[in-house]
Amino acid sequence: MLITDHLKDRASRDGERVPQRSADPRVLIADDQSDVLEALRLLLKGEGFHLETASSPAGVLAAVEAREFDVALIDLNYTRDTTSGEEGLNLLSRIQGLDPTLPVVVMTAWGSVEVAVEAMRRGARDFIQKPWDNARLLAIVRTQIELSQAIRKGQRLEAENSLLRGEGMPSIIAESAAMQNVLQVVSRVGPSDANILVLGENGTGKGVVARALHAVSSRASRPMVIVNSGGVSEGVFESELFGHVRGAFTDAKADRVGRFELADQATLFLDEIANVPISQQAKLLRVIETGEFERLGSSRTRRVNVRIISATNADLNDEVNAGRFRQDLLFRLNTIEIRIPPLRDRRDDTPLLAQHFLRQHAQRYRKRLTGFEGGAMQMLLEHSWPGNVRELDHAIERAVLMAPGPLVKPADLGLRATGQATTGRLEDMSLEDVECFLIKKAMTRYDGNVSQAAKALGLSRSALYRRLQRYGL
Repeated sequence: MLITDHLKDRASRDGERVPQRSADPRVLIADDQSDVLEALRLLLKGEGFHLETASSPAGVLAAVEAREFDVALIDLNYTRDTTSGEEGLNLLSRIQGLDPTLPVVVMTAWGSVEVAVEAMRRGARDFIQKPWDNARLLAIVRTQIELSQAIRKGQRLEAENSLLRGEGMPSIIAESAAMQNVLQVVSRVGPSDANILVLGENGTGKGVVARALHAVSSRASRPMVIVNSGGVSEGVFESELFGHVRGAFTDAKADRVGRFELADQATLFLDEIANVPISQQAKLLRVIETGEFERLGSSRTRRVNVRIISATNADLNDEVNAGRFRQDLLFRLNTIEIRIPPLRDRRDDTPLLAQHFLRQHAQRYRKRLTGFEGGAMQMLLEHSWPGNVRELDHAIERAVLMAPGPLVKPADLGLRATGQATTGRLEDMSLEDVECFLIKKAMTRYDGNVSQAAKALGLSRSALYRRLQRYGL
């Protein structure tokens, strides 16, 4: 059995790389007096901050909508002869509506306890009276920057923890000649940042190859983020990938981080890429080309650095010709193509995979199983495996549960001979058996093309994809 140890070694080396230094903190300064802006600019620039200035409430709001800041230092009065601070207090509330995580420190030459209390009530993190003390001002800015970064990191970690994803280095079990080219390509292109399109029938192991590519990349220290494009409806697709802000739609009761933000400096795996709605493909193309996007309901442009690995069982050239997939998007996705052979074309790997799944499931169910009887192994070698490695996995799991002794017997596998379902009586089959049989027939008829099979069965692609998962196909 060949488990890609060379991939593990490379992943281990990459995991020791020093993380990239984060960008300089971004500070927004707002005041209607140019000399105040210049004094603050000189003071803060010397501390290594990236600065942006505004001289009016409208300028502040435009800046906050356009990009993300680590702290905002704003005046409370902008109209000449106004000392109430009402302009700044209203501006503060509007800033909180745009970005609740942005720390705002307010400034005024007309300081009073009442204005300070009201500013804090409306969300200000601190209060500075002009003329300021340089040391105190710098201490406040540094503290608020650290706080905002901690809050945003916490939100990101919370969103990451809500994702279901596999941990650890995946093992690619392959000795067959058909798989050697796959292993070589993974070893060569995995460490790069090239976008990769993984092709193959359902159940061939496209997800395992994607995880192996991520594990040998320079991004391996961060988790790979997975999007099942076939399981995301068109109505929530944009929110799922790009996130949304509170109030963007009826149920948007809080800001949400999208998958692209979660995958910043990491890898985004777009499984079943052919199922991306045509109406959303232009937005996907834009973020792949430029790294820029906006959360749903927001006009603020965000930037990410994401490596894209996508996978599909469909023929994307046919999808392009049919007008269901953009050709320019295909060009962006398939810098490198990796085609995974079906299990029937790599039969030398069947015994290795079967033993691997046997150990895995025997440990899970606490059963003492050591191997297969000769007849059982012969049955595994002769089966056509239309569901590929995933079907083999499910067959071995069933055998582990059913086997009474230390060896798996042919009857424990529960494999049907080819054509058995068609010769059995319909009334003897369960509703699930009939549905599974019809789906298999449609998938075989259309050479594994989910879109065409779904159309023939009268289902949406996402509905068919859910059934394929349910039946282990």
